[in-house]
Amino acid sequence: MAKHGKKYLEAAKLIDSEAFYEPLEAVELVKKAASAKFDETVEIAVRLGVDPRKQDQAVRGVVVLPHGTGKTQRVLVFAKGEKAKEAEAAGADYVGDQDMINKIQQGWFEFDVCVATPDMMSEVGKLGRLLGGKGLMPNPKAGTVTFDVAKAVQEIKAGKIEYRLDKQGQIHAPIGKVSFTAEQLNDNLKALIDALNRAKPAAAKGVYLKNIAISSTMGPSAHVNTATYK
Repeated sequence: MAKHGKKYLEAAKLIDSEAFYEPLEAVELVKKAASAKFDETVEIAVRLGVDPRKQDQAVRGVVVLPHGTGKTQRVLVFAKGEKAKEAEAAGADYVGDQDMINKIQQGWFEFDVCVATPDMMSEVGKLGRLLGGKGLMPNPKAGTVTFDVAKAVQEIKAGKIEYRLDKQGQIHAPIGKVSFTAEQLNDNLKALIDALNRAKPAAAKGVYLKNIAISSTMGPSAHVNTATYK
């Protein structure tokens, strides 16, 4: 069993580990319990009532958080010609084609999200092992393989995140920073849960939202009453 320091143990006294809180209260408690010297990320873990081994029960998608994540995403766009100009105008941090592919092959990874136009994917696909291992490969389901590069860049900069079911049947995602107001975090939380509800697979049976827990990077978690979102 993991050992926790004094700060964590003191913070844990603020939250009843057996209780299920209303979302706003859970967020307020997580903010109070945060004690690190940096602006901790507030994260959510959702256990879904699906079988992650079955393809027809996969849950994956994107959502734009109304208040963003508190982190400025560095966006790389693989595009040529007019599409490259559109990406630059929309605020992409890096834009290129073969030159960027060469940089990545040489070990450059100073970016957080990749976007590619469909006509670039035959070349970008050659980076599959490098980008895929870091979860950076552009994907149509995530809206990162598109000719509408301006919209993709703008949404990412506005706070779009991708969520994906892991092997344990859980979704993990950031919903902001401890410095956000409780109302902002609650709005972001609701936006993510609403997106998960919309993404519910037709093959899923029984209780879908099984457990929702919120925590800061270094703090204890608070369980949310899932019935609020039904």
